[in-house]
Amino acid sequence: MPELITIPSAAFEMVVEYSRPNMKLLVDRAKVVDQLFEKFSAWHIKVDDVDVKNDGKPSEQGVKFNLAAKRTSFMFGAGSCKLVWDDADWGLINQTIDILDAGWKTLEEIGEVKAGAFKTTIILHIQPKTMSYIDVLRPIAPPSLVALESSSMKAAAAVVKWDRRRITVDGSAQLANGVFIKLEREFESTSSYQDIAKQLLADELQIFELLGVGVQEDRL
Repeated sequence: MPELITIPSAAFEMVVEYSRPNMKLLVDRAKVVDQLFEKFSAWHIKVDDVDVKNDGKPSEQGVKFNLAAKRTSFMFGAGSCKLVWDDADWGLINQTIDILDAGWKTLEEIGEVKAGAFKTTIILHIQPKTMSYIDVLRPIAPPSLVALESSSMKAAAAVVKWDRRRITVDGSAQLANGVFIKLEREFESTSSYQDIAKQLLADELQIFELLGVGVQEDRL
């Protein structure tokens, strides 16, 4: 039986990198901003929910729309756009896809940009019900290193990177007796949102199986 866990904190990010930057979006954003505000009105956005960022490097500048009721934000700039979803929940994934789709289609049509790649990140802080977090982390600790000392292991962490994927597992600095998991993956621009969601769910279940844990709720 896997160890049952709760997921007190879950967040999701998706960055859409443009196939090429559109530098006009640094200075001529009015039409895009107006159309995005109209699209996001379906989620009750208000004027004060729009932040304009004109400082920092050009790649950091842009306009951010905060959909507070959905714990989601959408920001666009000259080189990319980003959706951030706090309190992420698999049960609400279709709603989040709708928000992303509304934002991205507007940028395609009005901002005249095309997708180059989708870069996703899932960040989880999980908490086992009965086990110590260090026992949850044990599968990622190389036995040869653990055997160097006879005393109990007090901490363990792992980072593994591939061409388009990266996994980080560590103790949580946010939760007592918690485990931090970060799953990063890059997708081709031709990937559908549904295919991306399916792969990300598979990634999450894969790392849970590796750690020997199971979730009680449909959080990311």
